[in-house]
Amino acid sequence: MKKKDRATLIVEELKKAYPEGICSLQYPKPHELLFSVRLSAQCTDERVNQVTPTLYARFPTLEAFAQADVHEVEEYIHSCGFFRAKAHDIVASAQMLLRDYGGKVPDTMEELLKLPGVGRKTANLILGDIYNTPGVVIADTHCIRIAGRLGLTDGTKDPGKVEVQLRKVLPPEESNDFCHRLVLHGRAVCTARVPYCEKCTLRPYCDLYNNENKS
Repeated sequence: MKKKDRATLIVEELKKAYPEGICSLQYPKPHELLFSVRLSAQCTDERVNQVTPTLYARFPTLEAFAQADVHEVEEYIHSCGFFRAKAHDIVASAQMLLRDYGGKVPDTMEELLKLPGVGRKTANLILGDIYNTPGVVIADTHCIRIAGRLGLTDGTKDPGKVEVQLRKVLPPEESNDFCHRLVLHGRAVCTARVPYCEKCTLRPYCDLYNNENKS
């Protein structure tokens, strides 16, 4: 079976298992998704979702963040880890969004990467979730791990290479939601420590499972 055909079957199985292929981070405004993703670095989405309601109530607008005292922001996000760098990037990003982009989160990879603390993973998530850009691949740890186990990539751990390889096999209109579903699948079934293959509906298409269960 060609890799593209297998990818399409995997996409359909994931859609059955996780009908809502949405980001786990909770946000009402585009800039809040940007900031939540920054907070999620080396931190769980669950923890970020516990912190952000109070944070966004204290700073309800982009202007409020731009005028914020970085040390106060640090206090709100302390439990997310690396809070000093994250607070700096959030305030600096708010100032840059207002100064250079009219208060709007950019809609291109090139412009998003200019924002403090924004890498390709964050930029792709913004492009996919806010702007519904086709062909977006969010190469986080779950995506990298599971795509390698399934054989959709060559097993590389390099996010950039994973992004390129998945773009070649995934239907562009499905790629963003596919990545969100891999996060859900990675938490529930194909975990980092132990893949629970016996309850995984992706077994027929999985290189790891089939290689380990050859007769």
